[in-house]
Amino acid sequence: MNPRSCLIVFGLSSLSVTGSSGGEPRFEPQTLDPGVEIGYGLAIGDVDGDGKQDILLADKSQYVWYRNGDWQRRVLADHVTLRDNVCLAVADLDGDGPVEIAAGAQWNPGETSDGSQSGSVHFLMRPNKGEGPWRVVTLPHDPTIHRMRWVRDPGGKNHLVVLPLHGIGNKSGAGENGVQVSVYTPPAPDRWEDPSAWTIQVIDRSMHQTHNFDDAGSDLIIGGAEGIVRRAVSDAGSGDQRIIRPENSHPPTKGVGEVRLAKAGFLAAIEPMHGTDLVVYEEKVGDPGQWTRTLLTGGLVDGHALAVADLLGTGHEQVVAGWRKPDASGKVGIRLYERGAEGAWKVHPIDDNTMACEDLKVADLDGDGRPEIIASGRATKNLIVYWNKTPRPE
Repeated sequence: MNPRSCLIVFGLSSLSVTGSSGGEPRFEPQTLDPGVEIGYGLAIGDVDGDGKQDILLADKSQYVWYRNGDWQRRVLADHVTLRDNVCLAVADLDGDGPVEIAAGAQWNPGETSDGSQSGSVHFLMRPNKGEGPWRVVTLPHDPTIHRMRWVRDPGGKNHLVVLPLHGIGNKSGAGENGVQVSVYTPPAPDRWEDPSAWTIQVIDRSMHQTHNFDDAGSDLIIGGAEGIVRRAVSDAGSGDQRIIRPENSHPPTKGVGEVRLAKAGFLAAIEPMHGTDLVVYEEKVGDPGQWTRTLLTGGLVDGHALAVADLLGTGHEQVVAGWRKPDASGKVGIRLYERGAEGAWKVHPIDDNTMACEDLKVADLDGDGRPEIIASGRATKNLIVYWNKTPRPE
């Protein structure tokens, strides 16, 4: 892939590229916060109940949100633990409109045995009046908690899935214990503040180092050093359910840091953890259980952010990837990869060296039907919305 093969036009506040659909993909960046400390994790949801999608961020020492419209930074909780925050997840658990928030902190990836020194899981309770601070309910946890998200089971109930980085006691991704992927089931709303009322079930222990996951309805797609697992959120957790492993991917998987499932059925991944390769997996037609691994680029450095969505309005999903350390050209940024009519993938620059991407999300923030890209930067210490101004294909 050669980014210079695309037409790049820079303005004071926009970046435009020509796409294979014949239109002109256009994203206009707006910096919402130039003072982010690290920007570990993003979430999108309606915090204040006004029907608009807000942006939430797990920053180094604060959980914050930016209200849709004025985009001012508001603090949810400050210094929940002694060490860094690392993730958060949002969902409307009781159906009243505004989201509920779960959060992970005490980020200490080198300590895999002592839960008092590594990892934490919290449920944030909305204040009785005003905007904050939110009350913090601390739940049980394993060390090295890294990612979480709310996932609905087939009956429509939300469960909090929590993913550590390492198995307990493991070192350098190796050891006797697999990573315990845990499902936290909340009690009735009047008991949310009671940690003993939450139930916790381990549903997977098949990998020794994991990094991120996605969900396909009530199924989880989990990426780790040993491949990709697919497991139901209600699974009891027995057996190895890796759908992709070195033996059945062609060429062999390098192990997965980021993974996202497309509605079209393909899997996008960044390999290995904090890796260089952006790839797409597709199950071979007529050969179930065998997967073709297509390399989109091998030029990422610390690839750490990934999304799959139709941002261009073509009816087909594109892949968006961000990296957080300078590449061979000395740049950080975000790129969008679009598959053309003949199957070849084409690259569109979205950000050219202003975003050392730690995390990104895709969501329609202005209600015009065109999803935006929202990204947080580590070395660049910024939060940017890339407003989608792409004309609709005729």
